[in-house]
Amino acid sequence: MPDLPHASRLRTGRYSQSGQIYLLTAVTQNREPLFANWQTGRLLVRQFQQADTDNLAESLAWVVMPDHFHWLVELRDCTLPALMLPTKSRSARAINANLGRNGRLWQKGFHDRAIRREEDLLAVARYVIANPIRQVLSGVSTITHCGTQNGCRSRLAGDAVVNVPPPSLASQLLRLSVVNTVL
Repeated sequence: MPDLPHASRLRTGRYSQSGQIYLLTAVTQNREPLFANWQTGRLLVRQFQQADTDNLAESLAWVVMPDHFHWLVELRDCTLPALMLPTKSRSARAINANLGRNGRLWQKGFHDRAIRREEDLLAVARYVIANPIRQVLSGVSTITHCGTQNGCRSRLAGDAVVNVPPPSLASQLLRLSVVNTVL
């Protein structure tokens, strides 16, 4: 992806606040579908878990798609760059080593959206978890991982691959994710 002339200006006003909930998104370089392989996706998920362990953020919900991830977090005692830099860096090293490759894994930067207190947090979590379902319905062939603190992780195989269901099962999966996505 080419550098945009004033892209750094977008980060000038970026503000990180402890206790704030953010929806974070990062995309692989050239949208390469590296996470279509569930084992590769697990290497990324370990970095989400490491951020929890390091008390950088509390993971509320996440989904790893073939070429990107969405991660709903409550920021702890750090900034957004201090959370995303080690997450992307460590995952890149682990994934590149696992795949026997080198070079850039992630596109530069990331997208963040602060969730305002008046927004419905459950609706945002459902949006994250339903992302794979929307892609299944649009013809994408793989759901890699999804999870929440106590919902999708246990019922929709958050630590394993969920193969694409026949279209008749997609609506059942969507209902299951909505029912079980409880924060």
